Amino acid sequence: RFMLHYNFPPYSTGEVGRMGAPKRREIGHGRLAKRALLAVLPEVEDFSYTMRVVSEITESNGSSSMASVCAGCLSLLNAGVPLKSHVAGIAMGLILDGNKFAVLTDILGDEDHLGDMDFKVAGTTTGVTALQMDIKIQGITKEIMQIALAQAKEARLNILGQMQEAVKGPQELSAHAPRLFTMKIHQDKIRDVIGKGGETIRTLTAETGTEINIAEDGTITIAASTSEAGEAAKRRIEEITAEVEVGKVYDGTVIKILDNNVGAIVSVMPGKDGLVHISQISHDRVKNVSDYLQIGQQVKVKALEIDDRGRVRLSIKALLEKAPQEPKPAEN
Repeated sequence: RFMLHYNFPPYSTGEVGRMGAPKRREIGHGRLAKRALLAVLPEVEDFSYTMRVVSEITESNGSSSMASVCAGCLSLLNAGVPLKSHVAGIAMGLILDGNKFAVLTDILGDEDHLGDMDFKVAGTTTGVTALQMDIKIQGITKEIMQIALAQAKEARLNILGQMQEAVKGPQELSAHAPRLFTMKIHQDKIRDVIGKGGETIRTLTAETGTEINIAEDGTITIAASTSEAGEAAKRRIEEITAEVEVGKVYDGTVIKILDNNVGAIVSVMPGKDGLVHISQISHDRVKNVSDYLQIGQQVKVKALEIDDRGRVRLSIKALLEKAPQEPKPAEN
């Protein structure tokens, strides 16, 4: 889902050489930068795109891996990826002389080469997301570690402040980027979305101009060229998988008049219909259903009941005002 490719061409250090397959150093630096950014990536449900960052080092006289973290974070935000937080990295160095030492912040190439430590620290304003330490001595003391982490935090917060001024948050996705929408339905509803022989999903994709993938757990991914098309497909799926709610009012369509004046079948949403019994058509006595309802007629209905077999009972009468009765004459 997330890739970070780190390229370190020879010319970045003023050398001439061949451009071949990635070397061990490039792979290691790429993995470190990737680990630093992984912690702030959005969840798949919120952003289901595949992301690839390419860090092309054009000149190096310091920690290019930590520069890749900073630049990678900004590039993701510019691309519209909703990162949880900004991430920055800094490389700390060490000069040790007997019992005396100095911790260096943001070391240069010579300080890395001549010094005793290369300690890379990446993180956000609230914590560390990646660490890597290379030392040329037997080890370091607790005091050195504490000072190095404290100085790294101070430097990291300074860099993060500069980054947040430049790019405050995720930008708008490119108009040319495909739109991806993710939604979750109950597994029992998957067959309703697919339809008999795939008819429903084929119609849905053709009419909305989208691509729809359904996972076994009910996760649906909709790919669309525009937000409007994706929203339309999502809305249609919600309608297909929705359940009729008792007490709710629906705009329905009469799809069948039942024999023997039993009533009419009214469709209230795709694949969902119910019975309007003859007694639920009007407050007046109804002799013939066809005198009040015709196939294709639009009617407002209220869901009265759903039995244990899932059959829906609807009413038109419940939404009609009852005509006031004339007062009966007083008896002598």
